[in-house]
Amino acid sequence: MEEDRLLQIDEGGGRIFEKEEQRQVTMRSIIAGLGIGSIVLFSNFQFGLQTGWVSMMCLPSALLGFATFKTLQNRLSYEFTDVENVFVQSLAVAVGTGPLAFGLVGVVPAIEKFLRPDEAGGTEKIKLSMVQLMLWSGGLAFFGVFFAVLLRHQIIIKEKLRFPSGSATAILISVLHKTEVPDYEVVSQDESDDEEHYEREHEDDSEDDVYYYKNVRMLLQSFGVSAGYTVMAYFVPILRNLPIFGTKLAREYLWTFQPSPAYVGQGIIMGLPTVSSMLFGAVLGWAVLAPMAKAKGWAPGPMDDWKTGGQGWILWVSLAVMVADAVVSFLVISGQSLYSLYKKSGGDNEASDHVHNRHLISYKTACMGLLASLVLSVAATRLVFGAVVPIYALFAAVIMALFLSILGVRALGETDLNPVSGIGKISQVLFALIVPRDHPASVLINLVAGGVTEAGAQQAGDLMQDLKTGHLVRASPKAQFIAQLIGSAWSVVLSSLVYRLYDRVYEIPGSLFRIPTSVIWIDCSRLVTGEGLPEHVDNFAIAFGIIFACLAAIRAIYTDRWWAKLIPSGVAVGVGIYNTPSFTLARFIGGVISAYWMNRYKDHESHVLMIILSSGLVLGEGVMSIFSLIMTALHIPHL
Repeated sequence: MEEDRLLQIDEGGGRIFEKEEQRQVTMRSIIAGLGIGSIVLFSNFQFGLQTGWVSMMCLPSALLGFATFKTLQNRLSYEFTDVENVFVQSLAVAVGTGPLAFGLVGVVPAIEKFLRPDEAGGTEKIKLSMVQLMLWSGGLAFFGVFFAVLLRHQIIIKEKLRFPSGSATAILISVLHKTEVPDYEVVSQDESDDEEHYEREHEDDSEDDVYYYKNVRMLLQSFGVSAGYTVMAYFVPILRNLPIFGTKLAREYLWTFQPSPAYVGQGIIMGLPTVSSMLFGAVLGWAVLAPMAKAKGWAPGPMDDWKTGGQGWILWVSLAVMVADAVVSFLVISGQSLYSLYKKSGGDNEASDHVHNRHLISYKTACMGLLASLVLSVAATRLVFGAVVPIYALFAAVIMALFLSILGVRALGETDLNPVSGIGKISQVLFALIVPRDHPASVLINLVAGGVTEAGAQQAGDLMQDLKTGHLVRASPKAQFIAQLIGSAWSVVLSSLVYRLYDRVYEIPGSLFRIPTSVIWIDCSRLVTGEGLPEHVDNFAIAFGIIFACLAAIRAIYTDRWWAKLIPSGVAVGVGIYNTPSFTLARFIGGVISAYWMNRYKDHESHVLMIILSSGLVLGEGVMSIFSLIMTALHIPHL
């Protein structure tokens, strides 16, 4: 029965109360969430600056939260519950989203490293102070939080979108705590009835302990392997670029292999279809187009030169492929989502939230908070960049962020992929139409406005995953909202500090941190604002753009057909083109491992174990990047 499902028994006092009433916002859970989130944040900076890839680490954050309190269980004054676990995980994700949501691995480095003074209104080269970094980040930190609250009822309660990662995290938390487990097969269906659950029988609690220790052991072992590689790679740098195809190909065409466990883990997370598209892009870009451009004299510089070399030349092809794929896929998905929403709006089956009003954020509070956060965003951006960025462009950016966030959240709920890269490119194209090309700061305005738009979509989508987890576990939405506010505020400070720390210790851009996402941002801004292209690249960019636009349309329309997975993703192909092959090869190995594992072990627990394995590999190198950072700052020599 519904009431039975919502109530928990306090065995100590015999009292019955709603799960939402259990302790969630506690000092211990705040400290744990901030600590775990800080680990995820460092990891995201490491890989975001290297390749542009970040992950919110929902599952490992939940597992780390549980493991922390499991270790301390004999010293706890009261039990660590599943709903408190959701609070810890939600806070950690809010912290970890900072590097991408605040543009610190994309827009900000593009402005600081690549923007010319004549593209910024004739001002001097822009270098943001620590206060300006925090102002910029603070301006972007909160409207995604409030907007996610407003979207929750429509997206999660009424439409019951799947959010596969959020659902899987809910199942992991429930299993670890031996509480009610949502039926994964049921919640994974669009037409699922959210009220259908089953009670997990615990005939032998030792089985649950085995499950827990199995996951923790896998996380620690994979973490250790990756951490060990990171330490070795610092002292023996050749481990980051093994010339497995010969020294000539390595030296002249950058064909090397980086046996990084972290990138293998990323490939496991991405899956074989995505990494296969990336490998196709790597072969197309680095084995065909770049050598051809160099041989014909169109890219005479060194291969790794972003301006005159092959990497800079094929970047424009990559950009055309990604923009074409993103625009077409976005239009098709948007049309399908709006049509689905229209069909559902005609029904009279109003869904019930089954959460007491005192555990919900009122629409009045959410609307007032959203309005205040939008004003804060405009004001903070204006303070950072001054009058060179017009007010109308900033207001247009935040309004566009709201509309694109809706579509981005729906895409994430249906596909488990947040199309923020596509949203960013679409916003850049739209702002090229809003801001005159002859404006002296048109490139800077395009970057800033695009960054604001992308931030809203990124944050709203990632936080909605957590709200899905909380909904399935029956955590308090208000407690999750508090967790997201605390995590976002902490991320503003920590993200700014870590970004500036990386910038001072390492050469950025350099051989280790090439910041490819920043190059994509600045070149896309220059393209849409009318700057010329390298020699002969325009014909290739147009041709490949048309090809992948057609492929994207076919894949989006016939997504339920088995052969749709065989069509390469334009975004993944583009990533394979602009990243050097060393990263892609390691990711492809991970994708092969993922496919083998999924075909051999089809049960849900094995699927979770694979995610834990990959997350440990990623977190190991991400956390040990702190070691590399300290060693580099102290000028400890390599072997």
